Amino acid sequence: MARWSRFFRSRRRVAAGVLVAAAALAGGLASADRTVKLASGPLTAARLEIHRRQAPPAPAALQARLDELAGAYGEEVGIAVTDVEAGWTAGVDKDRPYPQQSVSKLWVAIAVMKQADEGRLDPEATVMLTDADRSVFFQPVAYKIGADGYATPLSDLLRRALVESDNAANDRLMREVGGPDGVAGILDDMGLKGVKVGAYERDLQARTAGLVWQADYGIGWNFQAARQALPMDARQAAMDAYLADPLDGASPAGITGALAALSRGELLSQGSTQRLVGLMAQARTGPRRLKGGLPAGWTIAHKTGTGQDFRGASVGINDVGLLTAPDGRVYAVAVMMRHTRQPVPARLAFMQSVTRAVAEQWLRDEAFQTAD
Repeated sequence: MARWSRFFRSRRRVAAGVLVAAAALAGGLASADRTVKLASGPLTAARLEIHRRQAPPAPAALQARLDELAGAYGEEVGIAVTDVEAGWTAGVDKDRPYPQQSVSKLWVAIAVMKQADEGRLDPEATVMLTDADRSVFFQPVAYKIGADGYATPLSDLLRRALVESDNAANDRLMREVGGPDGVAGILDDMGLKGVKVGAYERDLQARTAGLVWQADYGIGWNFQAARQALPMDARQAAMDAYLADPLDGASPAGITGALAALSRGELLSQGSTQRLVGLMAQARTGPRRLKGGLPAGWTIAHKTGTGQDFRGASVGINDVGLLTAPDGRVYAVAVMMRHTRQPVPARLAFMQSVTRAVAEQWLRDEAFQTAD
């Protein structure tokens, strides 16, 4: 029995390697075929619930380790780890909404690619950005807007939003699919109930600071100056309201469930899945968050989120993604911090420790299979 078990595991690894190479040549998804299989029908909220109920319990050792890590961190954190193939989910405070910040760019990208799959949108179509498309904070594409605007394909905005986390690119993509309400409708039709966008990036950041967005806030440091001019009690009230009920809130388990469905090919066509996950694999943000804890032979496709700093604390410090083990097994992972006063090195170390905990669980599973 052990000999046949080793034989099939070997065949699985060979198949995974072939698919990884093919995906790399296509500029897409680096994972085993189990992560790109198309479902037999469209995903719905009911099917997601069935998946959840039929999933086996999470490994006790992993759950205990996550509990230990969260307790040692000493602040409010949300963690979820979902085995994409087996379906189990381990986590800490995994079902309560946390501020996403730029993690929400994932759902905008999925909405865009869903519209492309349905023939409602051409990702290679050229759009014209004008001063009205300026956003807030990190928005390098906005610096290309001249007196006559800036023409660029939607695919470039998609790359900028996912790889660079460009806020102006993301806001324009959202506009192309009907704004926040349009994205919400697309996600709802896809059966994704645990994630949302909530607002344009510029409106979200303005409300979190206690402001109402104005067009001139997108120029230079005007937004920061207006925020600085607000009374401190107004800023505190706005921040408290955001933390109590995040406009962009999503639960860690909702995020990993959506990422797992994406990885299984249940949300988008195979080509769109590979394209989107391939862009996530190129992400330049957060190299020392989840990615920093990856052992040799592992890969990650991810999206980070980073909120505003206020009174010595940071809001919405997150990293979510798909971690692929050397044998092609894939785990969807979300680590979210609502409001943290820990120094940056401690935040990074915590996220990396979650990555290592996932890798340790994979090693336990491999050891068990080998002994079978």
